[in-house]
Amino acid sequence: MGKALFEMGAKFGDEWNSDNKQPSEKETAEQIKEPAKHQLHFAKEKRNGKTVTIVKPFYLKKADLQSLLKILKKKLGTGGTAKEASLEFQGDIAEVLRNHLETMEYKFKK
Repeated sequence: MGKALFEMGAKFGDEWNSDNKQPSEKETAEQIKEPAKHQLHFAKEKRNGKTVTIVKPFYLKKADLQSLLKILKKKLGTGGTAKEASLEFQGDIAEVLRNHLETMEYKFKK
């Protein structure tokens, strides 16, 4: 048998790392923008035969995103959820949703 390369409990120091990949930092969590600086776009998905309207990316704090969701759900009269940097709403309501967000000064991609 050969000699062991290292022993259990050996100290390699702070500079040694077993993983050469640096942890990625999410831009959405670090960059918080005002509504006029957003460039939102819509996506539609079919889930279990029903349409879901998705608006993304929002650059807001999680609490602010939740409060925006609550306001929009009340105005639209529909269900929805916040996932990461996007809002998902039940139904095909892109035009009505766009009007409400534009009155709140959010901008969309052209």
